[in-house]
Amino acid sequence: MSYKSEFGAGFDLGFDLYNYPYLKDNSWHNNVSPSFYFNVGSQYYVLWVDYADRARREDTNPRYLIQKAINEGDEKHPEVYASGGDIIFESELVVDLNQFLNSLSDSHDHTS
Repeated sequence: MSYKSEFGAGFDLGFDLYNYPYLKDNSWHNNVSPSFYFNVGSQYYVLWVDYADRARREDTNPRYLIQKAINEGDEKHPEVYASGGDIIFESELVVDLNQFLNSLSDSHDHTS
């Protein structure tokens, strides 16, 4: 599914998804916000992007959150889940997210 079909065409990520081609949309309407998975080597991660308006959020997490995830599928048919994974990044600010993603991109290859 796509985050736009699951959360509405007007959902604002706060960044241009085109700039991060390794982020794979993993959004599902049963989740509280859109999500995107990626991997660095064999480690998978999920980026959660919540509403900019805190009043629309279902929990108290910051707008941007990245946590470790597992792939229960394989590389050809990934099934990536972050339930209970350690949080490695969280921020309200897109500039912080951009810096974090760029630092990962600069130091590692993304294979998904």
